[in-house]
Amino acid sequence: MIYLDYQATTPVDPAVALAMRPWIEEKFANPHSPSTWGREAAAAVELARDRILTAVGLDEGRFAFTSGATEALNWAIRGTLERSERRKIVTIATEHAAVLDTCEWLEGRGYQVVRLPVDRDGLVDLDEATLAIDPRTAIVAAMLVNNEIGVIQPVDTLAELAHRAGAVMLCDAVQGFGRVALPDGADLVALSAHKVHGPKGIGGLWIRRGHEPRPLLHGGGQEHGLRSGTQSPMLCVGFGEAARIATERAGADHAHVERLWQVARTTLGEGWTVNGSVEARYRGNLNLRRDGLDAARLVADLRNIAFSLGSACASGSGRPSHVLRAIGLADREARSAIRLGFGRFTGEAELQSACRHIDRVAREQQEWAA
Repeated sequence: MIYLDYQATTPVDPAVALAMRPWIEEKFANPHSPSTWGREAAAAVELARDRILTAVGLDEGRFAFTSGATEALNWAIRGTLERSERRKIVTIATEHAAVLDTCEWLEGRGYQVVRLPVDRDGLVDLDEATLAIDPRTAIVAAMLVNNEIGVIQPVDTLAELAHRAGAVMLCDAVQGFGRVALPDGADLVALSAHKVHGPKGIGGLWIRRGHEPRPLLHGGGQEHGLRSGTQSPMLCVGFGEAARIATERAGADHAHVERLWQVARTTLGEGWTVNGSVEARYRGNLNLRRDGLDAARLVADLRNIAFSLGSACASGSGRPSHVLRAIGLADREARSAIRLGFGRFTGEAELQSACRHIDRVAREQQEWAA
């Protein structure tokens, strides 16, 4: 199996797995217990928190662990609205379902939601953003690196507009953390461990001081009194180690991904069109289409290669990608698109092999249809 689905999840780094193991075996204590073992577990959680804060690299903030980025995004949006008298949310049409579905739920409860359009490259329309972000806006929510097409949004520019209007800036940095610089202007930043070679089931919210959202969960008052629930030292340690390695390997990982992007583009050859901006993009995400291709059939025909049609969270719905539709693709074009995701543990030779097979089977499919 050749794994090319890094946007869905990344392989756990062996060093992360090694660091986690003691905390599921002999070091199983509750980190909120006053016992010696509990204090040891609590210290491990705090070390992990410090490593994540270092990797985030933003000032005047703290980090709260959550069950994942979906919880972090829900908490950020709903918790911010609960502490504000404003009732308007501004976001982008290409956001992850964790943001769009939360906004839709809030819209049904009387909040105003503005979904900003994007251009053919997938970049937000800043003129529309300037008009939409006004003194009625409580929060602006934008994804740093799009999970489907890899486009990098101008989050700092949106943050300037948000702050000028007195609104809070939320950045979904799930796909950008450890890969591109995080925006200085963000007030809230959602993260996920399993997108940076860490474990599933844990993420978190970086919070600029003074912008703490109201809690979604109530109970023991853990996580600065903002997010109740017993933390898993194993998962926290895994996230912290993944963040540490991402910081340490940032330059090497970036260079490797740039090389893999060139290998994939060269090997696939002509007949493929990249979806979204090529320049304003994280290049470990290659979303592309081919005229007349039945992408779902291609995935089924190449079972020894793991790649996708788009967001793993929306797979199986049968609907064309809302991201591809937002950049102006017709349903037929959207259904001819695939997403290849690669990174730290992808080898050049295996990527070349996979791309040759993908291109060959795609051409055969077109020949049979002719």
